[in-house]
Amino acid sequence: MNTRRPIVAVVDDDPRVLESLGELLEASDYGVRSFLSADSLLAEGLTGVDVLITDIGLPGTDGFELREIARHLHPDLPVFLITGRHEIADQDRAKGIGGLFRKPFDALALLSALGDVLKE
Repeated sequence: MNTRRPIVAVVDDDPRVLESLGELLEASDYGVRSFLSADSLLAEGLTGVDVLITDIGLPGTDGFELREIARHLHPDLPVFLITGRHEIADQDRAKGIGGLFRKPFDALALLSALGDVLKE
């Protein structure tokens, strides 16, 4: 049987975060596409991406803006926001957002959330 692994695009300007998340996701049988900026992801496109995980505090196009662009291009694409800056997570823009994870986050909680959105 040839079942395709779900593809998760991860955007973070910290290479260590990209590496750690990539290893976690690959070990959990996800395909991973990693990007250091929103612009690099958008240049490659979202075709084939099943879930997007993006840092909020990116230079240039930030995670909030990327989420809106992704929703415009692919309305059904699940988007998770991550941030290490708690003041950003506490802003009005972030309040009430499902799928917001503060770094360091619980890896099992993130994997569970991914599993939930991919079952739908």
